[in-house]
Amino acid sequence: MYAYIKGEIVDITEDNLVLECNNIGYNIRIPLSVAQRLPGIGATVKIYTYTSVREDAFNLFGFLSKDDLEIYKKLIAVNGIGPKGALSILSAMSAEDLRFAILSGDVKAISKAQGIGAKSAERIILELRDKVQLMGSAALEPDVMAAGVPTQNSAKNEAVEALTSLGYTPSDALKAVRQITVTEDMDAGTILKQALKIISTL
Repeated sequence: MYAYIKGEIVDITEDNLVLECNNIGYNIRIPLSVAQRLPGIGATVKIYTYTSVREDAFNLFGFLSKDDLEIYKKLIAVNGIGPKGALSILSAMSAEDLRFAILSGDVKAISKAQGIGAKSAERIILELRDKVQLMGSAALEPDVMAAGVPTQNSAKNEAVEALTSLGYTPSDALKAVRQITVTEDMDAGTILKQALKIISTL
């Protein structure tokens, strides 16, 4: 119904924003990650919105970017994940972190969100793995996308597997390896050493 609302911030809580536009105050449900990034009371902000209409409720959900809004829409399309569940997930992690978790099959990271169990996290991964991609990348290389799955015996994939065997989460392992510029003469051991330096800063 509303693509976005641009107005003055009147009130902010950890899960709600009151935005005044043309003398109308809009109650907009927001994830904690958005609340933490908003400017102060009185500032003007543009919020991208999703309208949820039910028999007993009419709610607006808001985000600071189109990207966050799109990943939210994908989440609520997953069976069993409603508007509140999707909001809870995006309160626990950023949209980009969620993409890493989905692409690397990191059930544990997603299930940290309040009200989201392991089965729901597995369903999200199963239904969205082919529907999401990382920002700034058309797609992950096939070997990295299938982190932990022996689809290609590549140096990158071996490095990801080595990191996960050392106790790092699949999503952190994927993030670290993705940041390395790999040349033809680099083997898995060399990539692993660089990834270990990177992963300590994540």
